Amino acid sequence: MSRAFSKISASLLAISLLAGCSTLGGKEASVAPEGPQPLTRDAIIAALNGGLVGGRIGTGLSDGEKRKALEAEYRALENTPSGQRVAWAGDGSGRRGEVVAAQPYRVGSQDCRQYSQTVFTPAGSQTARGTACRDTGGSWELL
Repeated sequence: MSRAFSKISASLLAISLLAGCSTLGGKEASVAPEGPQPLTRDAIIAALNGGLVGGRIGTGLSDGEKRKALEAEYRALENTPSGQRVAWAGDGSGRRGEVVAAQPYRVGSQDCRQYSQTVFTPAGSQTARGTACRDTGGSWELL
């Protein structure tokens, strides 16, 4: 009986190993990794939905400058200590900016931060203020 049990166990083991080797159309099947997937830089920037620079203070900035400003907003929110400036420089037009995030705080189950973006141009400067909270996917979302 123990020999029969060993054969059955070996057969079950082989079947379960083979079951994991699925193919689709001659190509190996891919299995998505478990857990949340890391966000791409584009997805992170898109989650800010234009950020503060998407408003009035971004008027006149090139697309590249707006992207630099949004990346600075993300860096300030994500991992910059409270009150520390995150600077960005324009495309040689004399435009530049800086973002300053305040101390993080929690609202319910969301982590939030107030922050400001100041855009400097040859004509002067403008500042916008806002609040962003981390959504369930891990991105910062401007409120």
